[in-house]
Amino acid sequence: MPVFTLPPLPSEDNRWKIVNGTMRKNGYARHALIEALHTVQSSFGCLDDDAIRFVAQSLRVPLSQAYGVATFYHYFTLKPPGKHTITICAGTACYIKGSDKLIAAAERKLGIKQGQTTADGEISLMIARCVGACSRAPVMLCDGELSGQMSAEQVQAQLERWAVE
Repeated sequence: MPVFTLPPLPSEDNRWKIVNGTMRKNGYARHALIEALHTVQSSFGCLDDDAIRFVAQSLRVPLSQAYGVATFYHYFTLKPPGKHTITICAGTACYIKGSDKLIAAAERKLGIKQGQTTADGEISLMIARCVGACSRAPVMLCDGELSGQMSAEQVQAQLERWAVE
């Protein structure tokens, strides 16, 4: 029976021990791919080439499958997030209450499209399908903090506050 040797951790960064622990907990089984990638994303903020390669080798899945999962699921990102992240809900309740106007205001103010980060790396603009706060629609998350019943002016004001930090 062949013996499988685990690849070395990509660096001495302790966050890799957390990622490795997730895979070890799952017996380095192929079915742990999404959970392992989620652990990388939550630990490092994004999935870079080294991370995807390390997880694929550790779980013995083809690199193409790991990239397929990383690019298929909306949650995963291959680019580092900005210093600040604004996430605007585009779920049905929020859309009916005007989230399209919030998105348009943020795109105009930042000069980027949804899913992008400003050139200076300061702000990422993300869109969520639903954040589960429909009664407060339209909502946005600013660095993870929920704000409800938002207007385009309030979105612009938040982005201006971040700009002067």
